Amino acid sequence: MLYSSLGCVLVVLFHLGYNTDQVTAQQVTTVIVWLFYGLFALGLFRLVFSMVVARKVGVAHYGGLLLAVYFLVVALGRSNEHPLLSFLQQDEWIYLGIFAVFLTELSKSSLFFDNFYFNPTILFVISFLVLILVGTLLLMLPKTTWQQPLSFVDALFMSTSAVCITGLSTVDIATRFTGFGHTVILVLMQLGALGIMTFTGFFGYFFAGGFSYKNQLMYSEFLGHNKVGSVISTLLKIIFVTLIFEAIGAVFIFFSIDPATFSSTGERIFFAVFHAVSAFCNAGFSLASGGLHHPLFRYNYELQVAVAALFIVGGLGFGIVFNIYTFVKRWIVNVFKRVIHGQPFTYRAWVISFNTRLVVWTTLALFIFSTIMTFILEYDHALAEHPSLWGKWVAAFFTGNSARTAGFNVTDTGGLSFPMLLIMMFLMWIGASPGSTGGGIKTTTFSVAVLNVLNLARGKDNLEIFGRKVSGDSVNKAFAIIFLSFFAIGLTILALSITDGNQGLWAIAFESFSAYATCGLSVGITPQLSDAGKVVLTCCMFTGRVGMLTLLVALIKNTKNRSYEYPQEKVLF
Repeated sequence: MLYSSLGCVLVVLFHLGYNTDQVTAQQVTTVIVWLFYGLFALGLFRLVFSMVVARKVGVAHYGGLLLAVYFLVVALGRSNEHPLLSFLQQDEWIYLGIFAVFLTELSKSSLFFDNFYFNPTILFVISFLVLILVGTLLLMLPKTTWQQPLSFVDALFMSTSAVCITGLSTVDIATRFTGFGHTVILVLMQLGALGIMTFTGFFGYFFAGGFSYKNQLMYSEFLGHNKVGSVISTLLKIIFVTLIFEAIGAVFIFFSIDPATFSSTGERIFFAVFHAVSAFCNAGFSLASGGLHHPLFRYNYELQVAVAALFIVGGLGFGIVFNIYTFVKRWIVNVFKRVIHGQPFTYRAWVISFNTRLVVWTTLALFIFSTIMTFILEYDHALAEHPSLWGKWVAAFFTGNSARTAGFNVTDTGGLSFPMLLIMMFLMWIGASPGSTGGGIKTTTFSVAVLNVLNLARGKDNLEIFGRKVSGDSVNKAFAIIFLSFFAIGLTILALSITDGNQGLWAIAFESFSAYATCGLSVGITPQLSDAGKVVLTCCMFTGRVGMLTLLVALIKNTKNRSYEYPQEKVLF
């Protein structure tokens, strides 16, 4: 089934992205329909015999039954016997079914990666490289763009930017890419934000009927989860939270935009879904030329608030969202019991975890700082085009906080004042929170480093926050991440000054910070870079997304444990 579905997927990709001959297209369309029914028959045959052999309907059969129902409903819709299902006659439903079968078979196969003696960190890096390569090949197909196909370097850059949820672009995706190209970018953003292993793990668990203990150990490494027993629930929560927030955001975006702007309702829906995914994943891609600074959306403050809410939630991190949800749920339950049943409040220590407190306070401080500084510095510059005070505050809030890895723009970034660009580079470097879809060194790294400096100034040996002592390895890791970030950014600036020195040191530095922090804001030099410069930025985006420290751990991790310690010495500073 894996190889059969792969062959069907390749035929669909040939039809959608490569074939330009009308006669051949009609013939391939007919072939694809028969492939669809063929997969349906094969899947149903295997499912029935599997249930007969097992003599029961087990968990492993639920996914197959769900796919069988989907295929059956689509088949009924295409038979013209059910008017209510006539919308299923579009070929896109067939393509979706074929891709669904391939994804489920690939996901079940991914559960056997634990048989290879790979360091999970290496497997994590390899999954990103494979996804980038597949995205590059898809973006090079002739029907991905309206004009001539992308070159290999441009396709590699765009694929890396989408997978690494950066948002930098060497071409205008609004006018250059076709609907198929936009769909490829959308899928790459979604898979890149959560990780291909997270998606395949979710579908593999659902369609294979469970995880082995080795699977749980492997995915605990991917998710950075300490409790092996709750890996499955965490995986399901991540997928659920992502899809529910993107769906809610798409609804708000859909109703905030003017229907007259689009030629059809389908185009309006796709615009809403694309921007919801791009915002929650902190990718920064937009289907409007010039981003949200486009005249049609520049003063649409409802749209800006919806997009800002999505990239803020996506930048908090899944662990923080789960923890806040637990706290709110306990508070609501307590109030309900108190009001309805007269029961006393049930208290529990540290419902809000240490990391949640640190992330929320740091994020709140950055919100206030970025908004106020943007409002003050750009009041007579970029914000002058907004007529109302409310519009100025919304634009200031959006601009200041989008710099922390979201990459959307409601102002002309190249026209911002020099002090504002400096602050934006600082905000890009900090980035979002750990476990989120954003990049940067992370808010916890920055806060631990700053508080440790203040702690040393006070003459204290231990760093204490919120009544807790921060472990020494956390402090060491924070400073290591900071050092490695400056090393990677400095190396990128050096390389770009060699390949594209004519662009100016300031523009190159801004581009390098944006690429490493996977932010996507640009002063406009990205399309003008040479091929060598694009490759340099591609490497920088990949390093920033995966993490310099993660790459080092994957390459030189020493698993040997020593049973002795050397004598301690103090270094003079």
